Amino acid sequence: MLFDWLFRPRRQEARRELLAEPFPEAWQPFVQCLPFYRALDERGQDRIRDDLRVLVAEKDWEGCGGLEISDEIKVTIAAQASLLLLNIEHEYYKHVGSILVYPSAYKTAPRRDAAGVMREGQANLGEAWQRGPVVLSWDATVHGAVDPKDGHNLVMHEFAHKLDMLDGLADGTPPLESKDQLSKWVRVMSKEYQKLRNAAEQGRATVMDTYGATNPAEFFAVATECFFEKARKLRQRHPSLYACLKDYYHQDPAA
Repeated sequence: MLFDWLFRPRRQEARRELLAEPFPEAWQPFVQCLPFYRALDERGQDRIRDDLRVLVAEKDWEGCGGLEISDEIKVTIAAQASLLLLNIEHEYYKHVGSILVYPSAYKTAPRRDAAGVMREGQANLGEAWQRGPVVLSWDATVHGAVDPKDGHNLVMHEFAHKLDMLDGLADGTPPLESKDQLSKWVRVMSKEYQKLRNAAEQGRATVMDTYGATNPAEFFAVATECFFEKARKLRQRHPSLYACLKDYYHQDPAA
């Protein structure tokens, strides 16, 4: 953001003041009902509570389709988004200004296709815009939060897209730490993506949702969901893919 450096000290001071306050007692039940949070050690839980408070405070939260935004909605979404950030350097999803929440599936806006034909909007559960908002349906958010082993988590999926987009591209490759890591990532992810595409074409069951075969960006988002929710199966059946995600997120959920 232009002139971001002018506001950074003020923003950092505001964060320090925010985190110096006790975690709101009324928010405790919202995080305690999240299975992934209960499974973390004390340090992990502390980090989740800190990061979610910043996300709640700094993002614009908007209820859509008649939904009224509550603290429960904010905390539930922010906590899940914070899990992806747990052990990586981050700036609190700096390109996410707004989080829009619908009560359930919603219709996307009509769009003009490459041929210039206006297409009617489609039913959707969530989306992430490049340098724009994250849009989520609340019922799908809750379902993904309370079932930690079904391999589906809408919040993790859409916020994985935002991590992918940090380099300006939605291509399934987020900013990485070194050229060696990038080389390994491209090699492994390309191979695993093709495997999923083949499985989808042949109708074979897979650990990952075959929606990940749509394109490399969706593959990374679906793989992220699977990494956190079906960790042991992913490690067993796709060890190289698991290792890449483990190196990126600096987490080992299968352990």
